Amino acid sequence: MKLSPHFTLAEMTASATAARIGDSNQPQLAAHVDALKLLCLKVLEPVRAHFGRPVRINSGFRSAKTNAAVGSSSTSQHRRGEAADIEIDGVSNADLAAWIAGHVEFDQLILEAHRAGDPNSGWVHVSYAVGRNRRQVLTMTIGTHGPVYAAGLPD
Repeated sequence: MKLSPHFTLAEMTASATAARIGDSNQPQLAAHVDALKLLCLKVLEPVRAHFGRPVRINSGFRSAKTNAAVGSSSTSQHRRGEAADIEIDGVSNADLAAWIAGHVEFDQLILEAHRAGDPNSGWVHVSYAVGRNRRQVLTMTIGTHGPVYAAGLPD
């Protein structure tokens, strides 16, 4: 099923974790599919158009079982089809996050697992939520005791 010109439901639900645990990782509610469509149209399509390259979806929708298996919060926007973790080959994740921050509407944008000086480190988490986009921008690094979140993006 196509969600937008360049994104399908299959790629927004693909998950190595789901495959490993035997979970189909499919949305059960039409609202989750609708949210995925909006995420694709409002965020991912503009990103693809700007960079002119395919956007790799590392994690999109997550069922309750898959979400628990990756150790994520039960309130994660991935559960509602509102979030995706993305990368673009040949584009630093910091540059990708900076472009999104300045050019599209979003709820939350996190440059995750970022390491200064390593343009390929981590990934970009971005979400879109109808009527409640906070435009929250964070950078998450891995500290000695786990994730550390800071407001904004690195310079």
